[in-house]
Amino acid sequence: MTRVHALAKRTFVSKSFLLFLLTGGFAAAVNWGSRIVYNKWMPYSAAIVVAYITGMITAFILAKLFVFTKSTQSTGRSVFFFTLVNLVAVVQTWAVSVGLAYYVFPRMGMTWHARDLAHAVGVAVPVFTSYVGHKKWSFKH
Repeated sequence: MTRVHALAKRTFVSKSFLLFLLTGGFAAAVNWGSRIVYNKWMPYSAAIVVAYITGMITAFILAKLFVFTKSTQSTGRSVFFFTLVNLVAVVQTWAVSVGLAYYVFPRMGMTWHARDLAHAVGVAVPVFTSYVGHKKWSFKH
């Protein structure tokens, strides 16, 4: 293969990471949207956690079906590690969301959809740590 062909085939991100971003983006949308619905019946902080679980279930199914298809682990083992990785991610999501909504945005004078925007940022924060965790532990092959 010539150097030109090798450079043409080189990409900055792997196909599995791109698929992870797409399926994770969909799961994040489920997470974010369900928080708005849950927030009608429960406080913001609790709604973040329940919505995260809803998004996590969506993410697991999509990741197993479309991203980490070569995993040789049992579903039970994958669920166990997926849950552990997501426990770290939900703490990140909650801390960023609550921190922005209750402390950072008010100090900036930002009021327009502050909770919605804070939660969107909070959902996006653990993308990279989650990908590495799921690749190494949840769906190891």
